[in-house]
Amino acid sequence: MAKQFLDKDFLLESMPACTLYHEYAAPMPIFDYHCHIPPSDILTDRQFCNLTEIWLGGDHYKWRVMRACGVDERFITGDAPAEEKFDAWARVVPQIVRNPLYQWTHLELQRVFGVDELLNPDTAREIYSHCTSLLGKKEFSARSIIRKFRVEALCTTDDPSSTLEEHRKIRESGFETIVAPAFRPDRALEGHLPERFNPWLERLAELAEVRIDSFGRFIECLWKRHQFFHDNGCRLSDYGIETCYASDWNSEEVEGSFSLLRRGRALSGEALLRYRSAVLYELLSMDASQGWTQQLHLGAMRNNNSRMMARLGPDTGYDAMGDFEQGRHLSRLLDKLERTGKLGKTIVYSLNPRDNDMIPSILGCFQDGTVPGKMQMGSAWWFTDTKDGMTRQIEALSAVGVLSRFVGMLTDSRSLLSYPRHEYFRRILCNIIGGDVERGELPEDYSLLGGMVRDICYNNAKEYFDLHSVQ
Repeated sequence: MAKQFLDKDFLLESMPACTLYHEYAAPMPIFDYHCHIPPSDILTDRQFCNLTEIWLGGDHYKWRVMRACGVDERFITGDAPAEEKFDAWARVVPQIVRNPLYQWTHLELQRVFGVDELLNPDTAREIYSHCTSLLGKKEFSARSIIRKFRVEALCTTDDPSSTLEEHRKIRESGFETIVAPAFRPDRALEGHLPERFNPWLERLAELAEVRIDSFGRFIECLWKRHQFFHDNGCRLSDYGIETCYASDWNSEEVEGSFSLLRRGRALSGEALLRYRSAVLYELLSMDASQGWTQQLHLGAMRNNNSRMMARLGPDTGYDAMGDFEQGRHLSRLLDKLERTGKLGKTIVYSLNPRDNDMIPSILGCFQDGTVPGKMQMGSAWWFTDTKDGMTRQIEALSAVGVLSRFVGMLTDSRSLLSYPRHEYFRRILCNIIGGDVERGELPEDYSLLGGMVRDICYNNAKEYFDLHSVQ
């Protein structure tokens, strides 16, 4: 007999898996150390107007499959009424069976709104009306949703030019969830885009009160902003880069490149690579000096559709999984940081699952016994946070690294409805371990295995990031 879709044992294929999930994983709070939730939504305790606004707005995962199913852009990012946009999404959902969005869609409807019906054109209006009416209630405000999912801490993603005023006000408001910034200095590496880099730099210089007339002064400015973030509770950095920039460079040539960039000349080729290598090394050195955790998100090939980039801008669904060389560059970067005493806690993510075995094998070369799990293989990310992608990541980490020290899942989402992704991950984790027990490959020792599950779901992250000490 077929199992019921999304029943209490969804994704759990054995009794040990059910025990591990229901008794050990499910009760744990959420530590969401990487997301893209706007801090303003939390500060204002935003009340969303309708289901489209909270669920489809900014969700490029959904936008991509809508386009693939022939939906006109007007009903995706355009000016169509909210209900018509939702109707378009409802027409798409039955077409995306086996895409993880099909399961996530119904998991989110069920867990947030108590909706068990399948979303399709016949049920769309009823579901939209029901959920929209609930969103008008106080218990469905931004903070209430965070409380509902027992989110103990979340880290946003913040440019160095941010004033962090919203974060300060959130702390002062007494909100019980830790909301911490994460330093995301990707703009500092944009030596190929002087038209974006220079206005951003002027803003940075104004905030840091530094006259930036040299590369050295640029680094001084970044140091000041880094310290400002630290003083405001930041303990994580984040870098969205194609690959690790680890070329040799000297101060004279980097100063020359920086001077060209300030005069509006785009860098390219080896000059760009050396510039990026210098900036990245300096930034990672700052992270280490402050005891931060640095996150390297590798392998995204961004803004592939130039026509739509010009029309809609970045982060609209036109990025892809890249096939950049990773291993040699990652090793060179970590080795240089290690040699100079600047290698701090590090999490490495790759958007390409071909790198799954390579990453923990390299990270194992730089574990130093000072911090349990100091060098972390990041969770399955973006295009790979699927059942298969999570399984492959867990299997690789288990085989080549130390699964028990893993800091677990994150949402990486712009939507407050994405917290069931933690549940999705926990069920997959428990199913893998429970399957090992079922086959006699691991002992049926719930004190051992249940403790490990609790650690991966929550305890390891809480200990590793230590955000509680700065709030």
